[in-house]
Amino acid sequence: MDLDEIKKILELMREHELAEFELEGESTKLRLRKHGPAQWTPPPAVSPVPYIAPPVAAGIPAAPPPPTHVLTPESEDVDLAIVKSPIVGTFYRSPEPGAKSFAEVGQMVHKGQVLCIIEAMKLMNEINAECDGELVKAYVENGQAVQYGERLFAVKPS
Repeated sequence: MDLDEIKKILELMREHELAEFELEGESTKLRLRKHGPAQWTPPPAVSPVPYIAPPVAAGIPAAPPPPTHVLTPESEDVDLAIVKSPIVGTFYRSPEPGAKSFAEVGQMVHKGQVLCIIEAMKLMNEINAECDGELVKAYVENGQAVQYGERLFAVKPS
């Protein structure tokens, strides 16, 4: 291999922006490698990615869960029992699609009566009324995902 052939190889490396070239023959071995600022290329632009909190795993909570109802004052100075979700899952108002709801707004409910079910990990968990009274508000729509501690219903105790 002569000097002209090496110059042609160098021109091809520049033309095609090659950083390294290696040629091996029976009696010749040639390795060309670029070094320096010509080899450096800026890193690709990275757009900021917002932080997304990992999903909360359904299971046994580390701390004991709060009571499923909490008395809170509402706009009319009436104490309502708020039924909250004890788990993360999918909220259903009836036992199966197309069936009548367990309880409707305006209906009287009794302590221990099933108000809804929450599906978590293929298990159906019944959520019961904690007191007798009138169901005055439903906070969640059927089929909606609910989080631990999210409001489900408001009951006006009788």
